[in-house]
Amino acid sequence: MTPVPSKPEPLRFTPLNITQLTGQSQSHLQEVFPGHFLHREVVTAYLALVELAAEEGIALRLASGFRSFERQLAIWNAKARGERPVAGRHGELITMTELSEREKVLAILRWSALPGTSRHHWGSDMDIWDSAAVTDDYQLQLSPEEYATGGPFAACSYWLDTLISCGKTEFFRPYTGDDACGKAIGVAPEPWHLSFRPLAQICEQSLTLDVLYQVIENADICLQKAILENLDEIYSRFICSQY
Repeated sequence: MTPVPSKPEPLRFTPLNITQLTGQSQSHLQEVFPGHFLHREVVTAYLALVELAAEEGIALRLASGFRSFERQLAIWNAKARGERPVAGRHGELITMTELSEREKVLAILRWSALPGTSRHHWGSDMDIWDSAAVTDDYQLQLSPEEYATGGPFAACSYWLDTLISCGKTEFFRPYTGDDACGKAIGVAPEPWHLSFRPLAQICEQSLTLDVLYQVIENADICLQKAILENLDEIYSRFICSQY
């Protein structure tokens, strides 16, 4: 009698400690390609996704994997100081000097995660693109237009949508953007951003408001007072809403 194959065990991950969760440690990571890191237990799943994509003529590549707290903090502070541009809902540039401290915080959060809350800290998330769809000298923008109909990565985006909707992958897109009425609910749409659900769910549950308050309170971060005063709103709109 032929034995019935058993169902595979569901993936289980050990919760990240606070320094790993907030991007202040790299002890949970493995280098996938030079300069690109993911959680060591996500690498196999990512490489399997790359192989699936190759069967469709898509050369799936990492634009970004793990991002440290220090890197996210540098991005945040540069935007808060006016050293980097801050984009609005439709990509238009915002004049930060005309905004209140609270408005500045919310404007930055539309496209950039608060340090300590980026999903890239976990090693479960990545930004992807299709190198087979463009020339070697192509300047990657990671803009919604690149992944929309007519954009160079439209085929890759459609393939991912199909794979996700059919339940054939554990990866999903956490940043879907506005609600059904077109209201901006939090983070802008990022069709290039993929998250590995089995690990991300654990990290999501661990990133509590108390953890976040502690991290921001002890960080050398611009707009700190406004962040802490509005932390409940930030947490519900830009962190919890993406789950």
